[in-house]
Order: sequence, then structure tokens, then C-alpha cells
Amino acid sequence: MIHPYSNETQTRWDRGEFKVQLVQPNNPRPVGFCDGSEGDTAELRAIAESEGADEFNISKRVLKTGREIWTLG
Repeated sequence: MIHPYSNETQTRWDRGEFKVQLVQPNNPRPVGFCDGSEGDTAELRAIAESEGADEFNISKRVLKTGREIWTLG
């Protein structure tokens, strides 16, 4: 499940409750957070298709803590 960015979800990320932070290039604020499951990837793909995106790319970066930053583009 994708959790949109809010002060509450940012706090949960800071506490380590989410495995993945979703960001967009050149945007300092995250789009949201998720657990990194296949269902999350499918949900992101569905959102991109509903918004008319021709391509769906995720660039994944693993942090030292084991959590990940996914850049959507």
C-alpha cells in the first residue's frame, strides 16, 4: 500500500516503520512511502498508467540501513 507524504508518514519513515521512500527527480519532498512489495510496484504502475504515462521506470537505491529510496520517473 502506498502511503502519501504527510507529517505523520514522514515521522513513521524517520522511525523506520517504512522500508521504501518514494521520490521524484528534482523534488526535495518525498511523494510517499511503502513496504516495497510487488503489490506496491503494481499500484505505482497503475497510478502511472491512469495519469497517462508512456513509460514506467523505478530507480532503486539501497541505503546502509537496508531501507530503499525509489526514484520514480
